[in-house]
Amino acid sequence: MILYDYFRSSAAYRVRIALNLKDVPYERREVHLVKGEQRSDAHLARNPQGFVPALEIGGSHVLTQSLAIIEWLDATYPDPCLIPAEPLARAATMAMALSIAADIHPLNNLRVLKRLESQFGADEAAKADWYRHWIVEGFTALEAMAAANSAPGPFLGGTAPNLADIFLVPQLYNARRFDTPLDPFPTLLAADAAAQALDAFIEASPDRTKPQ
Repeated sequence: MILYDYFRSSAAYRVRIALNLKDVPYERREVHLVKGEQRSDAHLARNPQGFVPALEIGGSHVLTQSLAIIEWLDATYPDPCLIPAEPLARAATMAMALSIAADIHPLNNLRVLKRLESQFGADEAAKADWYRHWIVEGFTALEAMAAANSAPGPFLGGTAPNLADIFLVPQLYNARRFDTPLDPFPTLLAADAAAQALDAFIEASPDRTKPQ
């Protein structure tokens, strides 16, 4: 199994966490987004969107999109379960994960930040302010969702991390990179602290996977 990856991509970070939690062996191959390697012919043949992650399975199938990859992993390697089977719990978990994947992350990814610069002349300070704005707006909603969740902590998934935690931790990593104020989000910070104590999250961190 080969993961086409970029150490600082939050979407790829999610997949690394899921693979580690399930103890699935894989080989990482770096696709350097800042250098534009995602637009190479070889990578576009794997993923026409030109994104990471892409997970190659058995040399014949390539999966893309972090949520789709994690759903496949959960179906193929069911222990530990990352997406609840019970319908209401599943819906709550998906809602929390998608509040990041659909509402925060797309507004703050590299191509959007570059477009802000090229089309509107945004400098680094303006781009950082844009980034923080959408994280704070999204986290404000997610904090309320998580606080209302009836599952006992410390994780968003309850007593064990699930899909929501897998999406939360990379987004918090990015929030800290951009000096986002996080004190208003104690439930999210508690879940992150619990996750950061687990080897699966530690080993997936960009601090551990950054190319030497």
